Amino acid sequence: MISIGEAAARFGLDTHVLRHWEDVGLLRPERDAAGRRRYVDPDLVRIAVILRSKDAGMSLEQIGVLLDEQAPSRHRVLEDHIGELDRRMAEMERSREMTLHALNCRSHDITTCPRFRAIVGGVLDGTVVWPGEPRPEDHPEHLSTAHGGAGRGAASTR
Repeated sequence: MISIGEAAARFGLDTHVLRHWEDVGLLRPERDAAGRRRYVDPDLVRIAVILRSKDAGMSLEQIGVLLDEQAPSRHRVLEDHIGELDRRMAEMERSREMTLHALNCRSHDITTCPRFRAIVGGVLDGTVVWPGEPRPEDHPEHLSTAHGGAGRGAASTR
């Protein structure tokens, strides 16, 4: 058994983080006779799972479902998160390709590069929504109000 300070130090955290995770139900450390938190191996494993899950982009609410063996929505939450990870990985690959292209491009100003302009052509002509922007079909309320009421497929000017 180790103290909250020792557990926090082991993971490079402040003790208030472990207290917060306890407050939201992610941790349930034992208490000694004086009421001090005592962390055992299963608690340390939970801390590692929480940290890895946060690094993967999961919210504390999602992590709570992951750690709740009785949660009926566990598989749905995990499947949704895998879909989000796949989307983010595809976006990272596109970003990597664009960065590599910029690195090797003969055009010093990437905005003048014909290949780069072709890559963003759909955004420029309004047929593609820039990655990270909400897609109109996912948020129908945006159709009449987003981007000056331009409607389906309109690109943001951000």
